[in-house]
Amino acid sequence: MNGSRIAALGHYQPARVLTNDDLAGMVDTSDEWIRSRVGIRTRHIAGPDEPVDELAAHAAAKALAAAGLAPADIDLVLVATSTAVDRSPNMAARVAARLGVPRPAAMDVNVVCAGFTHALATADHTVRAGAASRALVIGADKMSDVTDWTDRTTCVLVGDGAGAAVVEASEEPGVGPVLWGSVPDMGHAVRIEGEPARFAQEGQSVYRWATTQLPPLARQACERAGYTPADLAAVVLHQANLRIIEPLAEKLGAVNAVIARDVAESGNTSAASIPLAFSKLVEQGVISAGDPVLLFGFGGNLSYAGQVVRCP
Repeated sequence: MNGSRIAALGHYQPARVLTNDDLAGMVDTSDEWIRSRVGIRTRHIAGPDEPVDELAAHAAAKALAAAGLAPADIDLVLVATSTAVDRSPNMAARVAARLGVPRPAAMDVNVVCAGFTHALATADHTVRAGAASRALVIGADKMSDVTDWTDRTTCVLVGDGAGAAVVEASEEPGVGPVLWGSVPDMGHAVRIEGEPARFAQEGQSVYRWATTQLPPLARQACERAGYTPADLAAVVLHQANLRIIEPLAEKLGAVNAVIARDVAESGNTSAASIPLAFSKLVEQGVISAGDPVLLFGFGGNLSYAGQVVRCP
């Protein structure tokens, strides 16, 4: 086999929906204030009895069903998350146990909001090297667990959820070369730290970095896969907020592409945001099998990773 491809996608969100009006009853904010600044209308919030591995397993089970595969067909489980509570067993092992995957390599990837695209690249490299034949790649985060619900600058942003992809060996590469990197000395711009751990960010610093530094990097990711931005059928950026997504997409120049805007419904779900939004586009039928799609994650650690994939 010469490469890997995404065989199927799946996503999951908790049932509880938190609206902007709900938040206005909790902190000094309003629907108009939130929409005008970040473009978010609603977000899904998991309950205390819904841990991250449960969200991840639901999304992964849907991806497996869509691919027509059984858990025993998987030999690698990668979970991108930054909201794991325990250090061991890791999230990937817990998801594998929930699904009944018998003997997988099981690893967590913590690159915060860029976690899924890092994990996807890792799965692609592993399959290409022959160390795995089929992988479950999952982005899952329960941001509500690390949010200060009295801080209106952050609590209006976040949501919970999971998205998953089945990646398998393929004669025709369907996952393009990754472009990835970070700005380590700016790691303080997005943080989940302290006791108890809390999400915090320097919003203006992140906005300037994302809207000025990332467009040429996203174009490079396209070039590595042999595409121009005009060739893309869809662009799925990390769903941080619309004030970042829309200018970044415009500067990229993907004039013929559907731009994922799931953030309006789901909020910022960190590592879950890209597979969640991508899976919804496929489910809605707005893109077709074989279409080139740019996935580009960015955020925590001021890390980024992107690749062009073929739509399953």
